[in-house]
Amino acid sequence: MIIVAVLLLGGLSLYLNKDWFAKDNIHVYHRSLPPRPGFFRRRRPESPAEAAVNPVMFGLDGGKLKLTSVKVLQVSVLETNKYALPLWHLVSDSNSVPVKDFGYGMPIRGMRPAVQGSTPDPLEPNVKYRLQIEAGDFKAEDDFVTVPRTQ
Repeated sequence: MIIVAVLLLGGLSLYLNKDWFAKDNIHVYHRSLPPRPGFFRRRRPESPAEAAVNPVMFGLDGGKLKLTSVKVLQVSVLETNKYALPLWHLVSDSNSVPVKDFGYGMPIRGMRPAVQGSTPDPLEPNVKYRLQIEAGDFKAEDDFVTVPRTQ
């Protein structure tokens, strides 16, 4: 009888503490800040992705991940078309470098455009977009609204 009680209490303890065995949750966040001018920075021509909005940076709260897919889609198009084409889509077959943050349109080591030779489409100001990332079995999304370019 004592053995059965110990097993029941052990099972109850494991059930109540099941989050010990769960994967860590990694949250995706974004920020959009005006570009900072550097004193010694050479002026380079702006890419179309940088022209109308402040640069958008994404971060992973919880550690570095080896990303296998990165997509940015316009939410209004996604609401009407389940198979909307992404504005920016990178994939990795096997060898992506673990990252903690990255910027829209910037290359990520070990990843390539899903469509060979494609470039990221420019973002429009005050439009809602959705970032979708995958890292193996882990999937996450983050909705963000772009901010018009400030100088």
